Amino acid sequence: MPTEAETAELRDEAVRLASDLIKIDSANPPGNETAVASVLMRYLQARGVGCELVARERDRANLIARLPGSGNGPSLALLGHSDVVPADARGWQHPPFSGLVDGDGYLWGRGAVDMKNEIATRAVALGVLASAGFTPRGDLVLIVAADEEVGTADVGLSWLVRQRPDIGTDFALNEGSAERLTLASGATIATVAVGEKAAGCVRMTAVGEAAATIWPGLGANAVPRLATLIDRLGPGILARRVLPSTRPLLDRLLAEAGAFAAAGEALPAALAAAGSLHPALESLLGSMFADTVALTRLGGSGSLNVMPARAWAEGDCRALPGTTEEDVVASLTRLLGDDLPYELEFAQPLAGGSVSAVDTPLFEVCRRFVARHDPGTTLVPTLCPSFTDSHYLREAFGTVAYGFWPVRSTPYEVMYAGLHGQDERVHVDDLGYATLFHIETCLAIGSMDR
Repeated sequence: MPTEAETAELRDEAVRLASDLIKIDSANPPGNETAVASVLMRYLQARGVGCELVARERDRANLIARLPGSGNGPSLALLGHSDVVPADARGWQHPPFSGLVDGDGYLWGRGAVDMKNEIATRAVALGVLASAGFTPRGDLVLIVAADEEVGTADVGLSWLVRQRPDIGTDFALNEGSAERLTLASGATIATVAVGEKAAGCVRMTAVGEAAATIWPGLGANAVPRLATLIDRLGPGILARRVLPSTRPLLDRLLAEAGAFAAAGEALPAALAAAGSLHPALESLLGSMFADTVALTRLGGSGSLNVMPARAWAEGDCRALPGTTEEDVVASLTRLLGDDLPYELEFAQPLAGGSVSAVDTPLFEVCRRFVARHDPGTTLVPTLCPSFTDSHYLREAFGTVAYGFWPVRSTPYEVMYAGLHGQDERVHVDDLGYATLFHIETCLAIGSMDR
């Protein structure tokens, strides 16, 4: 166990690096990720870590840093992305690219939670191990990718896995989960994301007949028909189900709630009982156990004085691993009925949607860390409702990839209010805590035999 002074030193180094990264405006679009990767490369090279910038576009470089292994142990990737979502400075208490640490110990700025905090702690961990002369049995690789937040330019990990098969590893740690919740029962849980949902764009088109607007009652205006279909879609909850990866979480929560595990038609009641344990759980569980569609775009007539024959709505579809596009269409059809003419199609196909096993050495390392450093807290697997780069590693290399960045000091409400929002911030003690986690995890995995 490190001393208090050693832990504080790790924290301060991680905070300095994270602050430097936050000061770089890498909002995507346009990205400017090379500037972030260059700062990380200089930091790591000064500590003896071999690094390279790999770019399809000059200003959008990916960083690959590596501690080579002796060749007889499992390999581990520490994964992250260098871009952030845009930030409007209006309404922020401190400028979003300030990297400021306030008097209460919070590091402020865009990327403080998503995810320059994480790549800083992973880089510091690798630098500490290199400076100490640690030689792992399998490679330890830091990958900091571009273009995760938009993901359409094919300059980040989607491109990198094709160009650089040497980044394939047995295990990986990425973003995806940082919940630490004290439940109404008094128990505390921490979450590790073992998978994430697929993402796609569904288009729903109502079909009618074009007519002149001077006779509103004539014809079959597609716009009112679309409004009826939208109303039938309701909150956008499609098929609900429990996956093997999410069953342990639900069982644990239901045990804390004094209820019994349920499935099938009883699942909504089970989720309601589990969700009553913490205010955050209602929204988390609602997306974790269902395919969903959130409508975001609408279109109708191209002319003000023509009632259209077709009107459409597009929605962001998030589907559980194993769900097909045909499954989504079938669920939508059940909700929308068959008394109005409409068409359903995927404007963008489902992508991602993968899950890793829980019974692995990496999950056990995470569990033991939490048990040792946060006594009384139970680590439980979850499914990340949002997109991450982990699925590229799973699909390309069969990597066991988890989303985990442990926290103890930043309240859940503070962390997730700032995620893609205003006043993004994280407590500095969590940067020290997470750096310690990554050092211990690299030591544990790097000391294993295959």
